[in-house]
Amino acid sequence: MFHRTIAAAAAVLIGTAAHAQTDVPFALDWKFEGPSAAYFAAIDNGHFEAEGLNVTIEAGSGSVNTIPKIATGAFPVGFGDINSVIKFLDQNPGAPVTAVMMIYDKPAFAIVGRKSQGVMAPKDLEGRVLGAPPPDGAWAQFPAFASANDLDISQIQVEPVGFPTREPMLAEGEVDAVTGFSFSSVLNLKRLGVPADDISNILMADHGLSLYGNAILVNTDYAAENPDTIKAFLRAVAKGWMDVAADPAAGIASLIERNPAADPALEQERLQMSLDQNVLTDWVKANGMGGIDPARMEAAIAQIGETYEFQNTPDASIYFTDAYLPEGGFKVN
Repeated sequence: MFHRTIAAAAAVLIGTAAHAQTDVPFALDWKFEGPSAAYFAAIDNGHFEAEGLNVTIEAGSGSVNTIPKIATGAFPVGFGDINSVIKFLDQNPGAPVTAVMMIYDKPAFAIVGRKSQGVMAPKDLEGRVLGAPPPDGAWAQFPAFASANDLDISQIQVEPVGFPTREPMLAEGEVDAVTGFSFSSVLNLKRLGVPADDISNILMADHGLSLYGNAILVNTDYAAENPDTIKAFLRAVAKGWMDVAADPAAGIASLIERNPAADPALEQERLQMSLDQNVLTDWVKANGMGGIDPARMEAAIAQIGETYEFQNTPDASIYFTDAYLPEGGFKVN
């Protein structure tokens, strides 16, 4: 009887361990919109669960603001702008944050303007009003963009705006253009009734910038103590992105469960824009998802240095590591 009781107790303990899930809170860069469907798909399709993870997702208020959440340990993982990570680590040497998986191989940083207000190319910004939210990742890159396009910044009136008022102000003609993520600002303008043929989408990556975009960020102390958790998290994230690439409508269904007020058609278009322009680039298709090209990263750091004075010698190895990725990145379909 005693031995049977011990055996039964052991079976319960083994079963409990087998079903134990590691809690991993994940800080997004922005609201629950189209591109975040990949992470909800990873939940709903069981990818995180299969890796032994219980992932909860929190909306953000700008890709720059994600970084201190990770560095302070409030979140072990998050999604934010690697260029802002570079500056943050220069200003806060030794801070425990780094990028471990590139998602936006081609960044979504853009100047989005109204053609009817004369903004169709970078030079058109001179003599006009540019709306820019201070925590915006695209605004953080504007000095490098201005340098690459030989813009006279003194001829551009910059109007600090809030995220909620950015596109409404452009729609009402109170500003001529805004900084933002292309798939956010373009589709928000469409939702506000601005005709598609009146919207200019000036991608910074198409106008001289070598920069990368948003990446999965980790608290390095947490990652060092839990390397298998980070590797498992990244595997599930890659599967989530492949799911929404294969079936965007199903991905948006997962999103709408968390944001019922969203317009499914609009968010699917937003998701598709991010897949086509930012995530599944030609480089990613050829080299796998998640990694970076070291030569391009060095060029990007040099480009940041054209308009930002580094306090310390830049070191690409502290900004990004592929230690938690499979060799060659995650293959895409």
